[in-house]
Amino acid sequence: MEKEGKYIYGIIGANEGRNFGNIGIGGRGDVVTTIGYQCLSAVISNTPLEKYTISKENMSVHTKVIEKVMKDYTVLPMRFCVVADSAEEVRSLLRKRYIELKGLLKDLDGKIELGVKGFYEEMKPIFAEIVKENKKVKILRDKIAKSSNTYREKIRLGELVANALKEKKKKEAEEIIAPLKKISYDFRNNETTGDEMLINTAFLIDRAREKEFDNQMNELDDRHGKRIRFKYVGPTPPYNFVSLTIK
Repeated sequence: MEKEGKYIYGIIGANEGRNFGNIGIGGRGDVVTTIGYQCLSAVISNTPLEKYTISKENMSVHTKVIEKVMKDYTVLPMRFCVVADSAEEVRSLLRKRYIELKGLLKDLDGKIELGVKGFYEEMKPIFAEIVKENKKVKILRDKIAKSSNTYREKIRLGELVANALKEKKKKEAEEIIAPLKKISYDFRNNETTGDEMLINTAFLIDRAREKEFDNQMNELDDRHGKRIRFKYVGPTPPYNFVSLTIK
């Protein structure tokens, strides 16, 4: 019979036997339960000793388990596919890192993660703004319009526009998220992709301030809605502020 390990979803600040249901990763219907040490527990399910592929399905199961646990506990989420060889290895993790884990749970207690992304609705007016705002871009664009030998100038113009867009997005993003940062305990700016995305930020906030954060997002949408489209998600597991693995 193939040896089984323990898939670890996260750590909670309680040592009580819990059964979260037959929702474990791998499609076998493994029960998600806990392994405890003093006043900590790891949320686990049985699993073959193998690496799971990073697929939408597997990541979804991993996240949904943590989200279910979050309904009752503050959770320190584990990175995807952290598998211990045995229950004793899980207890050893809790024992060796007990003080660290207790401190992290204290920091996250009563807090939730919310994610905000922002995208320009249309790029044509944004590029028009860059021409209007940037004298070098306007001069070179006008020169190209009057010349037939423009290959190098077009490359240079592309570089100038790309740099101007980068700076424009940075400035506008900082202005937009400033009121959200005031509400937040902490925040993380993540990488943006493509010309349209200017905001990709995670916020850690006190749960009691979630409604205040919602209201601020509504105000931002009213103010920028015709120009910027916002994607607002949460509460989610606080992956941007803690993501554990077995050392």
